[in-house]
Amino acid sequence: MAPSPQDFDAIFDDLIADRTDPAALRKRVESLEFVLERSFTIPGINRPVGLDAIVGLVPVLGDIVTAAMGAYLIWEARNLGMPQWKIWRMIGNLGIDTALGAIPLAGDAFDFIFRSNTRNLRIIKRHLDKHHPGTMVVEGRARER
Repeated sequence: MAPSPQDFDAIFDDLIADRTDPAALRKRVESLEFVLERSFTIPGINRPVGLDAIVGLVPVLGDIVTAAMGAYLIWEARNLGMPQWKIWRMIGNLGIDTALGAIPLAGDAFDFIFRSNTRNLRIIKRHLDKHHPGTMVVEGRARER
């Protein structure tokens, strides 16, 4: 049996609700930050790195791709309704990372040290903890009330 228009409306409503749900947003931005900043460990020094540092090694294209992925965190923060000053602070973090990360060799070392996505995640998490305390996670489990 083919799905009815009401079925599609229900699916669409679920997607929209999920996009604005603070708990779901927290999971998305935490996952993206992990992939961008800490998804791999460099053997020998046990330093976590992510796609931001690895893909950033590809001249121009790598910096564009990682900047776009970092911009997604800012887009999610805007959708959450965060204050403009926090959004601008996040844009500044990403701008510094993108501008200095584009410098050959020195920029790659800078990407290894300066983690704009981790900084931006911290801003989002502070906002969520203050304005949506039900999304707070303690020791890997959702906080119970």
